[in-house]
Amino acid sequence: MRSVGFDPVVDARTRLLILGSLPGDASLKAAQYYAHPQNGFWRLIGAVIAQPDLTALPYEARLERLRTARIGLWDVIASAERQGSLDAAIRNPEGADLADLMTRLPDLRAVAFNGGTAARLGRRALAGAPGVALLDLPSSSAAHARPFAEKLSRWTALAPYLD
Repeated sequence: MRSVGFDPVVDARTRLLILGSLPGDASLKAAQYYAHPQNGFWRLIGAVIAQPDLTALPYEARLERLRTARIGLWDVIASAERQGSLDAAIRNPEGADLADLMTRLPDLRAVAFNGGTAARLGRRALAGAPGVALLDLPSSSAAHARPFAEKLSRWTALAPYLD
């Protein structure tokens, strides 16, 4: 079965773009980025922007808080064949047009990759992108078993790009 990702959540003021690999089954079913209750994304980014209440907000309000903080979301894969939600199961990926998106983000200062698959594919797609920092983050997925505090210590590196 071919999974198709979501549209980017960005605007012209986006300074930081966070790229995942491809939404998992729970996210696709809910039509929401990082919808699986065990995924730590909303807790992690909430801590980075000093908004610890993000997880309690309705999805659209969470997205609005990200936009206000000048954070965008998208994925490096536009579509792929995959059974289940694990990145290791991705087959025949079609890359998202990251280069085109970046041309529409004049204030972009950094691109952060949420997990190893996003980093590997995203760095390849953005090789030579001038003036934009590329940051690798530990995956927010519960499948990437690391303590929350350890993940958060790496995710806090995003804060300087938002000032």
